[in-house]
Amino acid sequence: MAVGESDFLVQAATYLGAAAIAVPIFNRLKLGSILGFLAAGVAAGPFGLNLLQRQEGVFHIAELGVVLFLFIIGLELSLSRLWSMRRQIFGLGAAQMIVTGAVIAGLFIAVGVMPAPAAAIAGFSLAFSSTAFALQWIKDRGELNTPYGAQSFSVLLFQDLAVIPLLAAVPIVAGVGADGDPWESAAKAVGVVTLLIIIGKFGLNRLFRMVASSGSREAFAATALFVVALTALSVAWAGLSMALGAFLAGVLLSESSYKHQIETDIEPFRGLLLGLFFISIGMRLDFNVILASWMIVIGGALGLVLIKSLMLFGLARLFGAKPGVGVKTAATLSQGGEFSFVVFTLGVSAAMFTDAQASLMAAIVTLSMMLTPFMVALANRYARETHDNGEDLEGPSAGRDHVIIVGFGRMGQIISQVLQNSGVAVTAIDRNPSHIRNAERFGFKVYFGDGARLDMLLAAGAADAKAIILCMDDPKSVNLAVTLLREKFADKTIIACAHDRIHEIELKKLGPDVIVRETLESSLLMAREALARMGFESGVIEDYVQQFRKLDRERLLAQIDEGPEAGRDLMHKRFRTASERRGEANTGA
Repeated sequence: MAVGESDFLVQAATYLGAAAIAVPIFNRLKLGSILGFLAAGVAAGPFGLNLLQRQEGVFHIAELGVVLFLFIIGLELSLSRLWSMRRQIFGLGAAQMIVTGAVIAGLFIAVGVMPAPAAAIAGFSLAFSSTAFALQWIKDRGELNTPYGAQSFSVLLFQDLAVIPLLAAVPIVAGVGADGDPWESAAKAVGVVTLLIIIGKFGLNRLFRMVASSGSREAFAATALFVVALTALSVAWAGLSMALGAFLAGVLLSESSYKHQIETDIEPFRGLLLGLFFISIGMRLDFNVILASWMIVIGGALGLVLIKSLMLFGLARLFGAKPGVGVKTAATLSQGGEFSFVVFTLGVSAAMFTDAQASLMAAIVTLSMMLTPFMVALANRYARETHDNGEDLEGPSAGRDHVIIVGFGRMGQIISQVLQNSGVAVTAIDRNPSHIRNAERFGFKVYFGDGARLDMLLAAGAADAKAIILCMDDPKSVNLAVTLLREKFADKTIIACAHDRIHEIELKKLGPDVIVRETLESSLLMAREALARMGFESGVIEDYVQQFRKLDRERLLAQIDEGPEAGRDLMHKRFRTASERRGEANTGA
């Protein structure tokens, strides 16, 4: 093996090993994986154990993690969702960014640490909270639908939107790349974005439909990554941020039937590369600068948390939140955000910040993240002491129970109609593109994806679903889905379709809550109709059907215990009328 190849493998093994050690430790301490990745970079980087050397090359690769993160954010946004939360998102969210950013920028200008343009960028970058950190904290506690959870999510959502113009503003404010006709640059940018919107609206669904028809998961994942990369490069060529391109690609696909499958396939790449990004950020922390200014770092972190908490609490109260809700929102979002690292790096590249300034601000943000668990603990204690009894918590609304239907064939279509017309929210998934196209013709929204994959079901919202109904064409897929779901969710309602009685026997052992044999009820209905038209009375027909159900159940239990050949005699046992059964009872007596 060549020396260069060996060195590359050593570096790769070091990255993975550092993350494998640090992340579980920080998760166990309930400090989050982001801090774990940062700690891994600090420990293994040139200012720690000096095990990792290739900062710049790694950082450029790791930036793809940020690009994919912005793409995932775009996928999760839709106009209808934004509109329903518009007051909190564009009211509280915008106010938080403007007020907090302006206060921090004003402090930088007043102290004289940097000129006004750089102070504005730094101030607004520090106004961000950590989407990954705060949102994961809320979801882990099942509090996303509480008033403080919904309020925090709205602020984070606006921040996710605000990062795009902020990233685009860095080179403009710094004057980087300002050569040439600005009108020509603007026209190029508008033209590229317009072209991408047109292609996305009329071409992307067809592209993914064609790839999905091939049945290759690898090709589908490669296509999704190619779309993200091509869109990001196109926007970058037009002079805008690659993150903006990725976000745009996500928004264009947010209403696509292939949305959940795309998110599922990209998530592993996004998570790994974003982790690599945070490791590379940790590697850049210059301890010589930090130790020389330790009072600034500690004071800055405490000041950042205090300023953001006060601003958020005041604004939350202004927008109608109760004191307990306002305190918990302020504590949850009091830390600096991961996007600030991106802004600091761009600012250094644009000569807006010095390396020392970027290192200090990155250290301040990192320390503020470490303070978040303690801030949340204090907020929860305050909420308990003020008798926040939860009367204002948002409960489930009538007609909004979320059900996932996997398989939109003959059964899935009928189930969906009954549930939707009963006011139940339905998320339908199917891996057959032709089923999706046929459903769209009749106004149904069906997402493309393999419902036998747990990550696919989780992306579709399995964790929050009231029930999951499995009616796929492939019995093995149904069995696998039941097994994975039951291992993940012990109490989740699972309703499975059995293709025949042998399949029903297999499913019995896997533990779904309800098993419905695909042709049983329709066959019994046809038998009822046949007997009725032959002159049998309705009472007699109902009696015969119940006798069949009883015998069929006995045979099924015998087959489970003794094998498929058991209970053959029960298939040929003649039904008895009520009078015949009474006579047999009297004779026996």
